[in-house]
Amino acid sequence: MIPFNIPPKIGNELNYIEQAIQSDRLCGDGQFSKKCEAWIEENFNTAKALLTPSCTASLELAAILIDIKEGDEVIMPSYTFVSTANAFVLRGAKIIFIDVRSDTMNMDESLIEAAITSKTRAIVPVHYAGVACEMDTILSIAEKYGLWVIEDAAQGVMSTYKGQALGTIGHIGCYSFHETKNYSSGGEGGAILINDPKLVTRAEIIREKGTNRSQFLHGIVDKYTWQDVGSSFLPSELQAAYLYAQLESANMINDSRLSLWHNYYNELSKILQPEQLPHIPNHLKHNAHMFYIKLASSEVRAKFISFMKAQNIITPFHYIPLHSSPAGEQFGKFIGKDCHTSTESSKLVRLPLYLEMSKVQQGVVIKAVKEFFFEE
Repeated sequence: MIPFNIPPKIGNELNYIEQAIQSDRLCGDGQFSKKCEAWIEENFNTAKALLTPSCTASLELAAILIDIKEGDEVIMPSYTFVSTANAFVLRGAKIIFIDVRSDTMNMDESLIEAAITSKTRAIVPVHYAGVACEMDTILSIAEKYGLWVIEDAAQGVMSTYKGQALGTIGHIGCYSFHETKNYSSGGEGGAILINDPKLVTRAEIIREKGTNRSQFLHGIVDKYTWQDVGSSFLPSELQAAYLYAQLESANMINDSRLSLWHNYYNELSKILQPEQLPHIPNHLKHNAHMFYIKLASSEVRAKFISFMKAQNIITPFHYIPLHSSPAGEQFGKFIGKDCHTSTESSKLVRLPLYLEMSKVQQGVVIKAVKEFFFEE
């Protein structure tokens, strides 16, 4: 069996977890949390990085931080994970879905301005497969209308747009360290990147259940009290210990995944058309988070998944567009024509790609893909 994913393991995870246990500081913001946050800040050049229990938690923290309220509108693509929308719906916002580009599966930046109303508060670009949205255009529109930009960079750790790390370009960025991501904190996990220094103090308060405990721990105040709305957004120190082992080897992990990704592309470009393969614009670098192909239709995709499963290879499709879901219809609205979101997502299927994948295993996958298309 060749699975779709195996969570990455480097070798130092158990050692660091043992150190965390011996420190008798397990509830978060211990030595490994600080090391992870410092690593993100130094390598990605953000004002402040704060670990969270998940990217979902990061998005929810971001929604609180920018004061999303009942009746506000937030623009995002429909082709994304439910957490992208849920974070703002929980604050009472209405989600405004727009179409994606067929080449990158990212939000179509040319459609954003037409979706803006007097109620619009934020734009949420989702960097699908670690490939950056067109951030220059998005930031220009946001500045014109006075809007927040919250990057859902769950899949974008180590990717860049014109040399700048994804998650550090908008006002706030959100990372995921779920076990399906390139870097894991042992299951769930995430981080929020605060790129506007004016937001840092309040972000720390919200993350600490609405208290100024962080200032207390740094000796800034002699006692801490309830200051603001907030929640429990600290991960366990065990999660941070696991993650730090991965961040120490981030470049090796990135290079290994890119090698697998390029091998897929080089081999499958011999039999598939460019529009069936991932598109990487010249002005960015991606992190090989995902390799997908597009079939002729949802029916052909179903046949492909069954064919691959018969070869003991797991090849799942991805999101069902949110605007077509019951909750999406209740809490959101699709603006403009659905030219690509539904059709392109119904054709997309993902191939196995993980750190421990051997060239032999990848060769088996490539051979099976080619056999399917030759039979078709």
